[in-house]
Amino acid sequence: MTEDRSPAVSENPEGSVEGEEAEKPVKSRKNGLYGEISDELAASMRSGWADTELHGLQPDVQAPYAAERRAKLSAAFPGERLVVPAGNLRTRANDTEYAFRAASEYVHLTGNRTEDAVLVGEPVEGGHDFALYLLPRSDRENGEFWLSGQGELWVGRRHSLAESEQLYGLPVRDVRKAAEELAAADVPTRIVRGYDAALEEALAERLDEEKDDELKVFLSGLRLVKDEWEIGELRAACDATVNGFTDVVRELDRAVATSERWIEGTFWRRARVEGNDVGYGSIAAAGPHATTLHWVRNDGDVRPGELLLLDAGVETHTLYTADVTRTLPINGRFSPLQRKVYDAVYEAQEAGIAAVRPGGRFRDFHDAAQRVLAARLLEWGLIDASVYDLEKVLELGLQRRWTLHGTGHMLGLDVHDCAHARREQYVDALLEPGMVLTVEPGLYFQADDLTVPEEYRGLGVRIEDDILVTADGHENLSAALPRQADEVESWMAGLTA
Repeated sequence: MTEDRSPAVSENPEGSVEGEEAEKPVKSRKNGLYGEISDELAASMRSGWADTELHGLQPDVQAPYAAERRAKLSAAFPGERLVVPAGNLRTRANDTEYAFRAASEYVHLTGNRTEDAVLVGEPVEGGHDFALYLLPRSDRENGEFWLSGQGELWVGRRHSLAESEQLYGLPVRDVRKAAEELAAADVPTRIVRGYDAALEEALAERLDEEKDDELKVFLSGLRLVKDEWEIGELRAACDATVNGFTDVVRELDRAVATSERWIEGTFWRRARVEGNDVGYGSIAAAGPHATTLHWVRNDGDVRPGELLLLDAGVETHTLYTADVTRTLPINGRFSPLQRKVYDAVYEAQEAGIAAVRPGGRFRDFHDAAQRVLAARLLEWGLIDASVYDLEKVLELGLQRRWTLHGTGHMLGLDVHDCAHARREQYVDALLEPGMVLTVEPGLYFQADDLTVPEEYRGLGVRIEDDILVTADGHENLSAALPRQADEVESWMAGLTA
């Protein structure tokens, strides 16, 4: 990284240079290497630049789908202004920021993924007029493009407002004026909270927290059934994820020589090559770490003879993510006990996947998988069959000591998609074609669990796939990755030979 973003100048909150400093910026960074900017340099930086405005841009492929989603939103909240922010950059340390990831609600309704942006729906007769508020291109006259830390010479070119209108099929305005313009009009307003504190503050007198929560719940529910374009993105995410798992197996010997971090880095490389990023923090859990559900430290040893639980997903450039888990024998072969536990989890997953069908309850796949795992725990004597039968175990939830988590969740723009939807739409609902969910049973025997034989302790297994509900059943979007134990061993052998 370059030494700093100097010479720094006084900036307003949006990053544009103001006042007299627009004519002659003054040094304000304490330890910058340059001092005052000469008139001659300022004049040089204002001139001699080619016109790079883009014309005749094709609309973003998602634009017609986003328009349909906005129409549903408009019908749900007549007569009210609707404000959906993308979010702002967050400081990582000093003057560096975390990589920006736009709010899922905003992306779903626009297809745009830039920071500081806002979608606004103004109520009109028969619906809403929607507009985007975006950052315009950096100003070259006042030096913003090279003097501001978010200027284009520092962080890259962004689309002009006119270009964005062509891409997204919406009127586009300067977001630096959004707070003032929106606050000036006395209109009943709802906003998606938690993404733009300054905008919430500017509109505070017109907002009601309960109504804002209703908006968030609605937008979460709006994502439950994916359209054909979204399903295509999830297919692509799963395909790239399969490639990432393949990369990991090919480099397992490097992980043995280093640590779980090699696995994390190997998968991340694929995510960045074929997509935007990983969809969530990768879980590269070797040995006893596999019993920690969200092991994301990924700093442990990778030892032959133990298992690797890899839970990872590629996020596409449009921010749809896969979520896949495989538990792999690090030396390529399951031990008898590892295979016994693995086969039980595989059997449970098969039962869960078989229960995914339109018109079935969302809960059915969870119940089916838990029934299999509880039966195996009884069979192995880990739950006392002389005291409890299978139905009683399930009634009391005794299997949960070792199964721990629910067997799946909705998937889409968020790895745990639609999490704020109403219960009757989600966990208590019937499945519909176009829903995409994970099926991911697991068994986890903690290293300090004295209720199981010693040989079980530190053993964790999870198998997870991404399942699309179809008109006549289901489709496993991640089926290209082997699951059955013999197939896993054969696949690994072919990649490491």
